Order: sequence, then C-alpha cells, then structure tokens
Amino acid sequence: MPLVHERSFRVRHYECDAYGHVNHVNYLRFMQEAAMDASTAAGYGLVQYQAMQRQWWIRETDISYLHPLVYGDTVTVKTWVLDFRRVRSRRAYELRLANSGEIVAEAFSDWVYIDSESRRPTAIPGEVIGAFFPEGYTGDNPARVPFPDPPPAPPGAFRVQRRVEWHDLDAAGHVNNAMYLAYLEECGVRMAAAFGWPMTRMANAGFGLVARRCRIEYRQPATLDDDLTLSTWFSDPHHTSAVRHYTITRESDNALLVRAHTRWVWVDLATARPIRIPAEFLDDFSPNFAGTNGRFDL
Repeated sequence: MPLVHERSFRVRHYECDAYGHVNHVNYLRFMQEAAMDASTAAGYGLVQYQAMQRQWWIRETDISYLHPLVYGDTVTVKTWVLDFRRVRSRRAYELRLANSGEIVAEAFSDWVYIDSESRRPTAIPGEVIGAFFPEGYTGDNPARVPFPDPPPAPPGAFRVQRRVEWHDLDAAGHVNNAMYLAYLEECGVRMAAAFGWPMTRMANAGFGLVARRCRIEYRQPATLDDDLTLSTWFSDPHHTSAVRHYTITRESDNALLVRAHTRWVWVDLATARPIRIPAEFLDDFSPNFAGTNGRFDL
C-alpha cells in the first residue's frame, strides 16, 4: 500500500473568481502543495531533492470539478502515488469539503523525475520508490489512456499572443503548471469577446461557463521572455456542454509546449444549474466549432 497524505486548505477570498467560486487554477495549486507535503513526509522534501540534484516536473494533469468551492470553505486534499515507471510516477488526488466529506474534485497527475543539471528525465532510484511504498512496491502499473488528439482546428480558431513574465515562473525557473490554466482561461475570455460574447454580455444574459473536466499535457517548459501563441476552438457540442481545445506554441521555433481540452458547461447564474447552450451563442461561434459545418443538432 502507498503512503497516503492529507493536507487541508482554508479558501481565501483572493482565490475566488468573479462567480464567487475558487478559480479552477487554484485547485491545481492545492494539489501541488499537497504533493510536495506528501513527498516531504516520505523523506524527500525540497532540501533532499536539491542535494540529489533532482526535481519532479509535471507531464500531465487530469482533473474533474464536481462541486464549487467558495470563500471560507476548508478543503482537504488526499493524495497518494499510484505507480512508478522508469522515469515517471502517477499520483492521485481526492479533494473533499472538510465539514461534510463531500467530494469536490478528483484528479491525477503524471510526474517526471528530472536531473536538475541536464533537465532531462532520469531513472527513479529504488530507494525513492520504497519511500512511497514502505510495504513494498508490487510493480502494478494501471493502464494509462493516451492524451487524445484534438480535431483539426476550424477556420475560425482563435489565436492570441503573450510573453512569459517574471511572475509566471516557479522555483524551477519555468512557467508553473497551474499558470498555464490561467493562460488558457485568459485566452478563452478574449476569444469570447472576439466573437461578440464578452463576459458582461453573458452575465447580462444570465448564464456563464464553468469547467467540468480539464486534461492538460505539458510537453516542453516555457521560460522568461518566451513569446507564446495560444490557440483555441470548440468541438463536441451537447445540450449543455462543449469541449474547448487549446494549444500553446513558442513563436521562436513553433514548438508545441502545451495542449489541453476542457469540457465546459453552460449554467444559469441564478440557480447554478446547467442550461441548454443558447442558440444565438452557437450561431455566433459556429466558425470556431470543429466538425459541425455550422450546423448544430442539439
């Protein structure tokens, strides 16, 4: 059995967005802090890794948002290691409201063991594996679902540029994994405005979009002053939801740094219940939907 670690966080006001919910970026920050604490509890904190000249970088995160957190809530993050492979390890997370035990989010992240000097993946030592599985690691590796390829970008795919700034970086000297979600959120907001649906118009119409599930793959790190291109488009519209795809590339060499997809749900702001995607919204965004040819049968 793996070591299981729990860490509680009280939601602070500045962690909430304009809807009054904890911004989905901050769920990843809770998870990262819990994972760092779990590693320290196993005997491998930042000091130990620095002495070993090793780091853990996140390769992929898959999170499902089940219930919104609000200011004053206390959320308990439970985390444990699922498996080890040669240079990678998969970690699970369960986020619950401390007062009721209700699950508010479930997630997995894939971590890669990195040589700090070369910044290349390196084999995970047996003693590290043993620290997280003190009763012995059986070598069971649950099957992993490959990150799905997105549908081809439609003619109306939206693109925006931004430069990596100092406050985007973490202690490893690259853009923090949670910050990419902030990039994607900003891209989505700017896309909505470009198609005639700024956030104020949605609010006046009484609806908003909330993330139900997000899967993000980190392929290469972005560093200070990198110029990035963010692209996004929709696919798979259903009655109340659609998938938004994203890519982040570096302008200097066109390298793909990040790709992601998020299932967004349209909700009534007064009741917080899902609603059918407004027809006017679909019409205005039709050039941005892949595979529909401007026709929606919902």
